[in-house]
Amino acid sequence: MNSRISAGSIWLIFASAFLIVSCTSSSHKREATTYAVQPGEKLNTYLLANNAQPDNINDLLLKYDGSKKAKRHIKLYRNEIAELFTKKVLDITPSTNSDEIKLRLQSITTEESTALFSLYPIDTAKWMKLISIHSELSENEVYESAIAAGLDPSIVFKASAAGFEDTVTPLINSIGIVIYGQDETSTATVRFRADDEMRWQKGLNLSWEPVYGSFAGSIVYLNADTTYHIEVQITDPNGEQQEHVFQTKTKPNSPPIDPEKVYYLSDIYSGGQLDLEALNISGSADGYAKIIGDGQVIEASSDDLAAVNIGAQSYVMLENLTIKGGQRYGIFAKKAHHIWIKGCNVSEFGREAVDIRDGLAYASPTTNSPINYDSGIYLERSGIAVIEECEVHSPNLGANSWQVGHPKGANALQVWAYHDSDAYRGEFIVRNNRFYGAPNHRFNDVIEGRKNFERRGGFVRNSAIYNNYLAYANDDLIEIDGGQQNVLVYGNEMEQGYAGISIAPNMLGPSYIFHNHIHNLGDETGKEWTAIKAGGLISKPAGRTFIFENVLDVDRNGIAASKVNNDTTFWITSQNNIIFTKNTGYAVGYCIFDKEKYIGSTSTNDLCFNENTIDSRYEFNTNNLTEHAESDNIAYITSLKENASPSLTISEEFTIPNFSSPFILQAAVKAAPKEWYLNASETDFTNFPKQYRYGDTILVKANTVMLTGNNWQVLPLKYTLTKNSVLKLNLSVEGKPEVVGVGFETDTQLNSSRIVKFHGTQAWGIRGEDYFNGESGSISFPIGKYITGKVNYLVLALDNDNIESWRNRDKVTFEDIRLVEASLNEK
Repeated sequence: MNSRISAGSIWLIFASAFLIVSCTSSSHKREATTYAVQPGEKLNTYLLANNAQPDNINDLLLKYDGSKKAKRHIKLYRNEIAELFTKKVLDITPSTNSDEIKLRLQSITTEESTALFSLYPIDTAKWMKLISIHSELSENEVYESAIAAGLDPSIVFKASAAGFEDTVTPLINSIGIVIYGQDETSTATVRFRADDEMRWQKGLNLSWEPVYGSFAGSIVYLNADTTYHIEVQITDPNGEQQEHVFQTKTKPNSPPIDPEKVYYLSDIYSGGQLDLEALNISGSADGYAKIIGDGQVIEASSDDLAAVNIGAQSYVMLENLTIKGGQRYGIFAKKAHHIWIKGCNVSEFGREAVDIRDGLAYASPTTNSPINYDSGIYLERSGIAVIEECEVHSPNLGANSWQVGHPKGANALQVWAYHDSDAYRGEFIVRNNRFYGAPNHRFNDVIEGRKNFERRGGFVRNSAIYNNYLAYANDDLIEIDGGQQNVLVYGNEMEQGYAGISIAPNMLGPSYIFHNHIHNLGDETGKEWTAIKAGGLISKPAGRTFIFENVLDVDRNGIAASKVNNDTTFWITSQNNIIFTKNTGYAVGYCIFDKEKYIGSTSTNDLCFNENTIDSRYEFNTNNLTEHAESDNIAYITSLKENASPSLTISEEFTIPNFSSPFILQAAVKAAPKEWYLNASETDFTNFPKQYRYGDTILVKANTVMLTGNNWQVLPLKYTLTKNSVLKLNLSVEGKPEVVGVGFETDTQLNSSRIVKFHGTQAWGIRGEDYFNGESGSISFPIGKYITGKVNYLVLALDNDNIESWRNRDKVTFEDIRLVEASLNEK
């Protein structure tokens, strides 16, 4: 499945040889660098270095030969920059004495103020506050100069508004906190406890947020439907403290349901589009309206915009629906809130190509816009939603690759969480889903945001995307671009995309990316860019992203930038990550590739390893780099590379409060399981949901199970499949079933890409017929070539839907089912 890993034995031999001759760090890690700063800082440094005086400042500015951004500012504000430098305004820092600040700012003009806001795009709140307090400008003049500099008017007014309220926003398993009216030089510590506990737990310090001038952050891994007490203590540089105390309750794992508004699909649906607006189905805060799938498939025509139209109906739950079709969308809502979508299977949605021009697909020969933004689920300008345990796959149109330009095509989930009402913005929870394309039929992005370059775009704020499987995109696997305040991405497995997670731009942090596994990247042509994509800090200011304890196993880059309005600057705090890269070259093979080297970014205790150079590889502000203690221990790195689920040894000093999990903090690398076998006499068999029809499950002996009829069975299995995993079993079949197979699932939703079909008349699943003679015999199947990662369930399948039960004589016997690693196989 992953060609770069199959070459692992080669580099292991090389690594062993390298271990003999060298255990030291290579010198390239500590190259001298210059660090990107805001345009105002760059120009101030330039003028100081050239001993600028009042009579030559303008000439020096005209001779400036630095960054293009600074040159643009000189063209717009040359005279104002000269005045600001002369007044030493550009020299103001957090440590500058208050009286001195007043002296320098008191005569500032509106034009100079506009230039200042433009020169320092990250420090919106800082300059708004200083100019408002210390200058002679009126409040309206400050507002006008900030807006003239291009600042978002809503920020200008909100950031300066008296009494702007702090917020504490609970999700199901996390809580987001924002405390306004703060200074960058203070610190904000957090502790919390559940209502029924006496012991306080330490949280991660809140992060300085420079746009509104707040402290913000999240508490994670909380229990659902639980009351929590939270204390935030803010301490300024003089030791003065203020305490903020909150009490809030996390959301429950399921919504309240109005018993009078429970609808079974077969009672309300007769074909075509399911239109909740036309049926006037909605609930209230006291009880959602709920529609339950009971076997009937929703099949919409290409004339229906969406197969399921929620419209603006709110407090609605969809459960266990199978949805096919829709001109553009499988499920669609607009300006709705409190939507819960659970256990739905969505496929065959979106427009089909009628015309292909320059490699792009069009819906008709006369349209000027290529097909784009069709979605399995699209909640437009809608907020407060849960999407869980769904499977979205098989759009009608696959996206183009980067070979013909930016990918365009369908996505699995599209999000624009900016509801008209501020009370309903954000609060998206996307968990335990499987969203996937196919190798030659891919999504554009798997999870895509709208209005990516706006603070009101994407998930907006207070959202969580966790424990999902996302695969097969020609661009990003997840986009959280735009508004990202307290947006969490964690516990996901991602593979087969051009990039993994996009945070470009982060316009209002902090956001958090942690405990994800991003591996096996590549678009349909095999090309990739980076596991985590950032950029746009200066052009679209200004948010920080925390990147904790992920496993990034890629060919090209771990964390890198893409241009946002020609700006590749980003602001990250990276810690305790495992980052494996392979290729080398310009902009290739770096654990962190940061050309701008923003001074606020840090990398702490990350383990970085490039397979080709046999060393770590960074393009980064190395003054802010602290490598993991085992970064030069090839034997230790080899043990991580050999493990399907590697985890890093982390000393106490590098543990991250509330984020570092016991699993991550194990003292040694846990070895991957080497063998598993089915002991049927000690296992509980369960009918596989939505697939079992009839038939018997017979325990022949401890290692042998017989199925009859139209019978799917599922049983628990805790195993991590690796690229070397092999499925072994003895199989015998009687009759003419459609499908006989074995599957490996992470949940109880059927996924054809995780079931190996060994026999049957139907073309379906992973095709394993060549490993079985059609009647009986032993099978040795390389399952690791098709499925890797953690598995929770084993599925045994005997399927035949085209025969009545009284005529069905199909029978299959599974004997001696085992999973072994290739290294244990006989050669």
